[in-house]
Amino acid sequence: MNTVFLQAAGSGTNYMSFLPMILIVVVFYFFMIRPQMKKQKDHKKYIEELGVNSQIVTNAGIHGRIVEVSETTFLVDVGSGVKIRFDKSAVALDASKALNAKA
Repeated sequence: MNTVFLQAAGSGTNYMSFLPMILIVVVFYFFMIRPQMKKQKDHKKYIEELGVNSQIVTNAGIHGRIVEVSETTFLVDVGSGVKIRFDKSAVALDASKALNAKA
């Protein structure tokens, strides 16, 4: 009789042992995954809004003005008539927003 009672009590604790793991996953999602997805979405939106004559800063720290926009790249004038072609993903979101806010 004691073994039947222990088995019935033990099955209820199995669900409770998963509760901390579920809480860890939920916390991980809200503090790590969701903010990263939001940041990626904001960066994509910002890149789509850029056009000719927008001031940008690349991830490498190069400042310039967009001269031409193609499907996947920007042609950037970095000064003195020097033009460099950059991939759209090379534009730094935070630095570019700060630069455009000053202008």
